[in-house]
Amino acid sequence: MWFFPTVGVGVIGVMVGMVCLMSQRKSLFGALLSMEIFTLGVYVMIFGLVCFQGWLSSVCLIFLAFGVCEAALGLSVLVSLVRSIGSDYVGGLILGHF
Repeated sequence: MWFFPTVGVGVIGVMVGMVCLMSQRKSLFGALLSMEIFTLGVYVMIFGLVCFQGWLSSVCLIFLAFGVCEAALGLSVLVSLVRSIGSDYVGGLILGHF
């Protein structure tokens, strides 16, 4: 049964992503990377459940498509922020230095 190790790796990925996201205070790029680690961990868990239960495998593709859309939106926000402000520091967003 390879179901439990696959879900375990997904849970570890989710926890690492959450810890990185909570500890990220300086750059938006680091926060986006930690959100991608979180998304990949959830994807691994969903993939393990789908393969073990024999559900419809298009669920994995739909979730992966949403993850790619989230990454594209985050990257576009990062590029527009760097173009308007000149850096990707989160502190500039909080203080409102636009």
